[in-house]
Amino acid sequence: MLYLVFGSLTTLINMLVYFILTRLFHRHYLFANAAAWMLAVAFAYATNKKYVFKSGSNKKVGRLLEVTGFFVFRAISGMLDMLFMFLLISVAHIHDTISKVFVNVLVVVLNYLFSKYIIFKKE
Repeated sequence: MLYLVFGSLTTLINMLVYFILTRLFHRHYLFANAAAWMLAVAFAYATNKKYVFKSGSNKKVGRLLEVTGFFVFRAISGMLDMLFMFLLISVAHIHDTISKVFVNVLVVVLNYLFSKYIIFKKE
C-alpha cells in the first residue's frame, strides 16, 4: 500500500516537472523527461528506503550495495523511459501526454519489481 502512495507521489513529481518544463519553459521533451526523472529518482530513493521497504541495512557494505543497486536499476528504467518516449513521440508521433502517461505506467511497474525483488529484498 505504501508503495502505491509513494509511487503515486513519485509519478506526480515526474509528471509535474515534465509538464512545467515542456509547457511553461518550452524545453525539449527529452530534456524535460531527463530532468523529471532525476528529481523523481531522488524522491523515490528516500521514500522507498525509509517508508516502503523499511530497509534496515546498517552495515556500510549493505548500504553501499543497496544505494548502488537502486541507482543502477533506476538508470536502466530511466534509459527505457527515454527510449520509449523517443519512439512514441518522434517515431510513432503519439502526443507527448499520452506517451508520458503510458511510459510512466510501465516504469512504475518495472521499478516496483526491481525494488521488491532485487534492491530491498529481505535477506
